[in-house]
Amino acid sequence: MAAFEYLAIDKTGKQQKGVLEGDTSRHIRQLLRDKDLIPLEVKGLVAQTNGAQQTKTFKTKLNASDLSLVTRQLSTLVKASIPIDETLKAVADQSEKSKQKSMLMGIRSRVLEGHTLADAMSEFPNVFEDLYRSMVASGEKSGHLDLVLDRLADYTESRHEIQSKISGALAYPIILTIASIGIVGFLLGYVVPEITKSFTQSGNELPWITQALLTMSEFLKAKWLWLILSVIAIFMGIKKLLSNPAIRFKWDKWKLKAPGIGKVVRGMNAARFARTLAILNQSSVPLLEGMQIAGEVMTNVALKEAVREATLSVREGAGLKVSLQECGYFPPMMLHMIGSGETSGELEQMLDRAADNQERQFDNLITTVMNLIGPVMILIMGAIVFTIVLAIMLPIFELSNNL
Repeated sequence: MAAFEYLAIDKTGKQQKGVLEGDTSRHIRQLLRDKDLIPLEVKGLVAQTNGAQQTKTFKTKLNASDLSLVTRQLSTLVKASIPIDETLKAVADQSEKSKQKSMLMGIRSRVLEGHTLADAMSEFPNVFEDLYRSMVASGEKSGHLDLVLDRLADYTESRHEIQSKISGALAYPIILTIASIGIVGFLLGYVVPEITKSFTQSGNELPWITQALLTMSEFLKAKWLWLILSVIAIFMGIKKLLSNPAIRFKWDKWKLKAPGIGKVVRGMNAARFARTLAILNQSSVPLLEGMQIAGEVMTNVALKEAVREATLSVREGAGLKVSLQECGYFPPMMLHMIGSGETSGELEQMLDRAADNQERQFDNLITTVMNLIGPVMILIMGAIVFTIVLAIMLPIFELSNNL
């Protein structure tokens, strides 16, 4: 049986969407009529292509929390020895989101055709990345799918928690920056010209700081739209440039060595690489395949290339520590722990500890940076407001001295 999406209306004229399983679209229409629904549209989640059935790929992505919930539900039901097709149907029935439900039913259709769960998930690459599918495949081969899904759920929850932490930490500086720009724009555009108008009409020479502020105010009032368009054009131009692989590689390589920024970028990518490789290693994924997947998880193109070269070195017989050390980007502590794991035969445990250590250092670094951004923004805002007040008060002091 295949899965079909349908759009129908009930007796009151209200539209209903959902997913049903049946042999053909005609069968689905009959099932809908039996439920007193009038079918408007029936689409198969499995399309016929060259005699073979292929699941339609969804372009939408599940967010980290939804993916974590689905993974946890699958793990719980698989652990209870429920067949995988019934597990997928049960999770789909519990889902309240139509696209998520359709995706799960599409995967179930592929499983019923005889495909493995990992192969069925490969039809939805926007949802299940290489790391996810490789771990599921290793779990199916080793017979420990429930344990692998448990690790995957922990991983997605941890990733969601880190993303939420960073987003929450960035919220205050972003709001403060927008408010600062708005306040300064209002002062320069309306307040300063009105206050200094009486001084300019008197014919007295204004202090240079006041004159400069008035010039800036007139420029902002006349060119504010062009300024906004220029900022948008610069942003789009930079984005277009970075889409060029050669330029993107040079930019990412510069970021790795840049003061301040480099430490954050290296820490974030090292933590992600170590955690991913640790999970894959624990799930019995071969080291070379694990390094390839863990390298692709990183966001820095230059680091990805360095890991590819390290993978080739490992393939030729070099140790993991030596290969990563040749890159010159990974923290010494992480390399030392990996070397200890290779020597003692406990690489899995040491990779896990290295990942914990890197994530802890990265969290501390991000917390420190975020805590500094707020006071720095307040100091900058205070300096700007002080300059504006000084530009307004200086003509008043000169006028009082003249009187």
